[in-house]
Amino acid sequence: MSTGSDPHTVEVAGVPVDTRHWIDGARVESGETFAVESPIDGAHLAEVSSAGADEVDAAVDAARRAFPAWAELGPEGRGEYLDRLARAIREHNDELAAVETTDNGSLLIGNRKNVMARGALNISHFADLARNLPTEVIEGSVRNEVVYQPSGVAALITPWNAPFMLSTWKVGPALAAGSTVVLKPPEWAPLTCSLLADLSAEAGLPPGVLNVVQGTGSRAGQPLVDHPDLARISFTGSTDTARVIGRSAARSLTPVSFELGGKSPFIVCDDADLDSAARTIAHQFINAGQVCLAGTRILVHRSVADDLLGRVTAAVDHLPVGDPRDLATRIGPLITRRQFDRVSGFVDRAREQGARPLIGGGPHPAGELYYSPTILTDVDQSWEIVQREVFGPVLVWQTWESDTEAVELANDTHYGLAAMIYTSDPDRADRLARRVVAGTVWVNCFFVRDLDAPFGGARDSGIGREGGRWSFDFYADVKNIATRRDDQERST
Repeated sequence: MSTGSDPHTVEVAGVPVDTRHWIDGARVESGETFAVESPIDGAHLAEVSSAGADEVDAAVDAARRAFPAWAELGPEGRGEYLDRLARAIREHNDELAAVETTDNGSLLIGNRKNVMARGALNISHFADLARNLPTEVIEGSVRNEVVYQPSGVAALITPWNAPFMLSTWKVGPALAAGSTVVLKPPEWAPLTCSLLADLSAEAGLPPGVLNVVQGTGSRAGQPLVDHPDLARISFTGSTDTARVIGRSAARSLTPVSFELGGKSPFIVCDDADLDSAARTIAHQFINAGQVCLAGTRILVHRSVADDLLGRVTAAVDHLPVGDPRDLATRIGPLITRRQFDRVSGFVDRAREQGARPLIGGGPHPAGELYYSPTILTDVDQSWEIVQREVFGPVLVWQTWESDTEAVELANDTHYGLAAMIYTSDPDRADRLARRVVAGTVWVNCFFVRDLDAPFGGARDSGIGREGGRWSFDFYADVKNIATRRDDQERST
């Protein structure tokens, strides 16, 4: 549905959204399109331009040509643009929230209050961090000065579960470090990334500094990661897709940063605050469970398992499932029929193997793509429901008796993205946290992190770390300038 006389602009939740790419500071149309539908009710939202190799080449070329001038601005000059971009995001907070909710089914209340604000913070924080990066000097046989030098064109590929926020998480440090960007949004939820392009123009970013190329993985994503002129590739998504990208990047020796899936353990000890643990377990169902960091394997000490289950059930009962535009809703729909079938397939196969639902276990009557919050028990460690990421509102419930057994269960998957530990004993928390394989361990909390802290996963959950200085270690070329000292010159 187009608005007015412009066939390329659609109205989504009352907000005009351009359906074309953003390349070299201008909108660019493709001959092919793909359909975008709302998971809330299946409504057709837009026919979006679908890029191929030609559009990808144009975007990379624009970013390559814009790079020297952008790099030359330095942290202060770049920061002025990024400050304006962050301000524009804040000014359009509610519009961005409404479009994102309509596009991917995430909660409107969360998008309004937290998610879009975090997007603005991602931009402004890294701009400030780049301005204030300390000069590191290592005095040894020579004076070593460590500097961060802009690297070139960064390809940024983002997922559909939080497309705007996760795009800014990459765009912010990449631009602050002096890279120029080709952003590929998710084909299932691309619309707020198109709005990000508009906001970059509103902020006055020079043409080519930020480019947005829409399309599927095969038509747009593959030629992008195959491109020989990239300096960096940052990808958030599935482990299987990362393997494909890794093979492409290897041909050009392009450095990669991968934030991938998880099957994170949530360890509850016998000395834990069970009310707090129960509330946080219920919180694992946020965004209909479409959160890579979620603690989807509940590992609870056998002595408190029954008590905790009662508290968890009561907490989940207070999470209404329904239309995410309703500010009272706490669990919305899955993103597509394909994702719904994937989630229900995991549960159905587990039940056929003998798994028993403690709560839920099937579709929810709220609508076609809504699935009931589900906890399964009587599972075997080798089953796929324990070993593979479901990416839906599905948890498994297992018990243990010794801390050693808890750690063994926690580490018995191929993943290592996150872990949660609930205990009232600080020493016990420290021992468990150090033994669990995970990029992030939350002790008596969940989903809180300072932007200066490193973020990433171990094993099949990722490569590298981003956040704080670690982002600049990736998006910039770290250079050492080694200078002979005066006393060495006098001694020669």
